[in-house]
Amino acid sequence: MPLPERVSGVLAPVVTPFHKDLSPDPERLIAHCRWLLSQDVGLAVFGTNSEANSLSVPERMELLERLVEAGIDPSRMMPGTGCCSLSDSVTLTRHAVEAGCAGVLMLPPFYYKGVSDEGLFRSFAEVIERVGSADLRVYLYHIPPVSQVGIPVELVERLTRAYPEIVAGIKDSSGDWDNTRALIEHGGANFRVFSGSESFLLRNLEAGGAGCISATANVNPAAIRRLYELWKTPAAGKLQEDLDELRSCLQMPVMIPALKAVLASFLDDPEWETVRPPLMPLGRQRVNELRQRLAELEFSMPGLAPPSSPSP
Repeated sequence: MPLPERVSGVLAPVVTPFHKDLSPDPERLIAHCRWLLSQDVGLAVFGTNSEANSLSVPERMELLERLVEAGIDPSRMMPGTGCCSLSDSVTLTRHAVEAGCAGVLMLPPFYYKGVSDEGLFRSFAEVIERVGSADLRVYLYHIPPVSQVGIPVELVERLTRAYPEIVAGIKDSSGDWDNTRALIEHGGANFRVFSGSESFLLRNLEAGGAGCISATANVNPAAIRRLYELWKTPAAGKLQEDLDELRSCLQMPVMIPALKAVLASFLDDPEWETVRPPLMPLGRQRVNELRQRLAELEFSMPGLAPPSSPSP
């Protein structure tokens, strides 16, 4: 089997559908992933917007297995595997490698704050060594606004020196363009740097970055992919402006419930609005306001369709 190629392009941190009893809904997830792939974006399942840290290790593993069994190409998937527990991170990472995934998106252990770079290095190194596979590709996940534990540029450089074939890239969700640019400059020629928002996509590509892994790719994948393909053309500036306008609309409410509300609306499927506590649905007034704003933007989701055999 050939070794996994390093990933570039646009990926969606795929939102996880739940039944009303809060159990994961694999059929809706499979249908959503199929639609995203039809729009030519990859699948960063079990990320922040997937409510991954509200899912157990067995739930994540079962959902990944259901996706693969349904014919979703694992080479288009980058599951999130970083947990506070070293053992959980190893289990999920090994499972993703065995499934044939293109890579894993790995948070640092985020419960303890103020930890040293040495401690973070040892944590990532332990996962890599314990998985012990040449097929492993780790994409680090830097999201200090949420995790409160960052991955400094110096630590990235140390990890890529220690594991040049395995530590393949990073998703920078810091919201700090200067940090993203530094990662591109210091990561090395084959190190893939993804912006955590399409708002930085044009700048990322112009600076030599790899693309973006963005929440709004769940609902606006084709337009984001279009900028990725046309970033060198005169149309790029207007395409970026349009993406920014829609993202601003979706960020006004809470992002995860907002994305699910959009899917529920366009699929005429209210169950899509379900989130696991402590998150809460938007509520009818905010949903109606969001729908009105999307209508004003003439927003559409072409090709979106419910699963052929919805779960009960």
